[in-house]
Amino acid sequence: MFTPNATAPDPAALAALGDALGERAEATAEVGPWKSGGFDLLARAGVLAGFVPLADGGTGASEQAILDVLLAIASRCLTTVLALTQWASGCRIIAGGPDDVRAARLPGLAAGTLTTTVGIAQLSTSRRHLGTPALVARMADGGWRLSGLCPWVTGADSVDAIVTGAVRDDGQTLFFIVPTDRPGLEIAPPLSMLALSGSRTSSVAFADVAPAAVIEPRATGGVRTGGLATTALALGSARAALGVLEGEAAARAALMPVAAALQAEADALEARLRRSASDPEAEDRDRLRADANGLVIRAAQAALTATKGAGFVAGHPAERLVREAHFFLVWSCPQTVAGITLCELSRMEM
Repeated sequence: MFTPNATAPDPAALAALGDALGERAEATAEVGPWKSGGFDLLARAGVLAGFVPLADGGTGASEQAILDVLLAIASRCLTTVLALTQWASGCRIIAGGPDDVRAARLPGLAAGTLTTTVGIAQLSTSRRHLGTPALVARMADGGWRLSGLCPWVTGADSVDAIVTGAVRDDGQTLFFIVPTDRPGLEIAPPLSMLALSGSRTSSVAFADVAPAAVIEPRATGGVRTGGLATTALALGSARAALGVLEGEAAARAALMPVAAALQAEADALEARLRRSASDPEAEDRDRLRADANGLVIRAAQAALTATKGAGFVAGHPAERLVREAHFFLVWSCPQTVAGITLCELSRMEM
């Protein structure tokens, strides 16, 4: 998929990967990409290596190349690409760690022989309103101990280790690598959600858990897409919905202008996304994310409308895409983005 420092993935390899993931999408929606074989496909195709720096055992693909992959996979299996983004977030944090931690983890993660995920929602959008840290870190007997809760962890019951963040007594944040078999760590059953239950997202409780490694917050290595990854996934999902709409338009000419208008909007959004990846100052990223949210919702609704009653039956692609589109209203959705969305829904001026 990626040669070292690739600026774009191999098109034929990416297309073949998309087809293979699409064939497993139904199983992945039930059991997750770890058990369906989706993650094995990513490893064998060299996708995982592209997210890991060359010096740490990966191939260090460019941000533009990573966006290509995220867009393509999101249009075929959103569950798989969600898990991939959480894996990638964990890798980015590990890449900012000391040499021994990077050497012990990153080559295996790039090859797919180790698995990880991230649990840091408690540091950003989730539970901050409660006023006290959800997960705390304290020194005891010469080592760190973690106590509290990670409320949202994708694939917690399917990976070897969780990368998480906890707050010290002095208010500073540290990152930790915690193997999932550590005493005191309790993984709740996966949540049954409106969509993407195959991501096996659950809460994880820590009761005086000893982590395997600690990482000081600092500039991390590796490929970084930041908040653009979420926008890319929304756009990829929107393109999947447009595929359904265009299929209906092939038989009904009246739908062609609708499909063309939404396709033009998607193309313009992708151009903005790529400008932002090459120049962080080129776009207001919150506005870009909000526009992607609006597009994915409308594209899915258009697909449902075009497919009529058939699309409203459980198991139809349009029914699934409508449910999945609403995921973007809650996942990694900063207050600014949520505010834009709410104003648009209520037709209020910002």
